[in-house]
Amino acid sequence: MTSLSDEDPDPTDALSAVPGAGTRRAPDRGLLRFCYGPMDCGKSTLALQIDHNHARQGRRGLLLVRHDRSGAPQITSRIGITRRAIEVGADTDVRQLVRQQWVAGRHVDYLVVDEAQFLSPVQVEQLAELADEVRIDVYCFGIATDFRSRLFPGARRLFELADELQPVQVDVLCWCGAPGRFNARVRDGEVLREGDTVVVADVVENAISSPAQTDFATLRYQVLCRRHFRLGDLGPGAGQRGQLRLT
Repeated sequence: MTSLSDEDPDPTDALSAVPGAGTRRAPDRGLLRFCYGPMDCGKSTLALQIDHNHARQGRRGLLLVRHDRSGAPQITSRIGITRRAIEVGADTDVRQLVRQQWVAGRHVDYLVVDEAQFLSPVQVEQLAELADEVRIDVYCFGIATDFRSRLFPGARRLFELADELQPVQVDVLCWCGAPGRFNARVRDGEVLREGDTVVVADVVENAISSPAQTDFATLRYQVLCRRHFRLGDLGPGAGQRGQLRLT
């Protein structure tokens, strides 16, 4: 990864077009924050609220997303709020997205990144570089662990690098009433322990519409406490669709 602190920076570097010193904010560096929690705890709603609050103060930001549940380049909340965003691809250099804004004459004060667990570790490092060297505040939102209860690579790197780690404080409950932390992937009433790490809601929905893809017909997610996740116990209403249906 190219450092921005070299004495003779490469003019082709992604962050070579740094605005003049007079346009920069006073703090020595920006903030990298990771807000995390299970599905349905309000992460995307909080992301859009933070963007709204900063924009009201005259700050200019970029909304970024990786694999939104809608399948479109946007941030969508389950309570119905939606905003257009820039899709971050597997090979996207996030620093280059900021540089493109500078080239167009638009300053960037902050980034809001939703579904940040799907970022690569290298992309997380690019976000840290933007915070440290360009003084951009970066607010990341995502799930910490996948359906197997293992840290996503992007979430792991955020835990390692972020200035602030903030669990989202909206309670999501297991069927037993205990706090839910684990995103169980369920098919035909059974908690799955193997499979692709990334299965986005509308990807599954599109698969259902295809006669050749019938395996996903009953796939959904259900938030469970640790005990019931370990036991694979979906509760007395296990035959019903959960609050996180993908169909």
